[in-house]
Amino acid sequence: MNCKTTEHKLIRPPKFLEDQEAEPQKGYKILLAFSGLRQALTNNPGYNSRVAECQEAAKVLLNASGNKEVEPFLCNVKPEVYDAHKFKLEPNLAKRAEHYFSENMRVRKGLEAWASGDLRAFGELMTASGLSSIKNYECGCEPLFQLYEVLLRAPGVFGARFSGAGFRGCCVALVDAARATEAAKFVRVEYPKLQPVFASQLSHGTAVLICEAGDCARIF
Repeated sequence: MNCKTTEHKLIRPPKFLEDQEAEPQKGYKILLAFSGLRQALTNNPGYNSRVAECQEAAKVLLNASGNKEVEPFLCNVKPEVYDAHKFKLEPNLAKRAEHYFSENMRVRKGLEAWASGDLRAFGELMTASGLSSIKNYECGCEPLFQLYEVLLRAPGVFGARFSGAGFRGCCVALVDAARATEAAKFVRVEYPKLQPVFASQLSHGTAVLICEAGDCARIF
């Protein structure tokens, strides 16, 4: 869905799943792994700072392209404008803008990978998104970094990233359905070695959840 224009379309499940009515999720499962860190985003200055930095980056790019009157949001900056004027951004703003525009590119490529059933390519894009969140958007914290890395080492995982804004909470991973239980067990064993205090706050049964994708969201 394009949140700016509200244009949307449903991307069908991977082609190799379409005819498997009895086992619609045979190819993949979704892992949700919780860090044990609980903190309201409004209490974390990093979240609001990133929003402000993205707006400042948009302002610089729009001013440079002669569009000062346009509201300073990166969604109002065309990719060609970004490419032409990104050298004018100071380092922190450059990283925020790079995350935004590269993330949009990953979404477009992700749509293609998902529609064609290429779970490995889709997973690689998820992982790249997670890395950009760390390196360019500079969100997250040590427990989430470690959980992300544990998921990437887990057997059968195609890719992983933060879930949500990245300053607390959980990570999500796409995993081979045949190895989902093995991957979940791996995370339950390895993450507590790195974060014993946070891990101790989690119920063993809900620390890592094996999920299936729903049909789609509906409005009744």
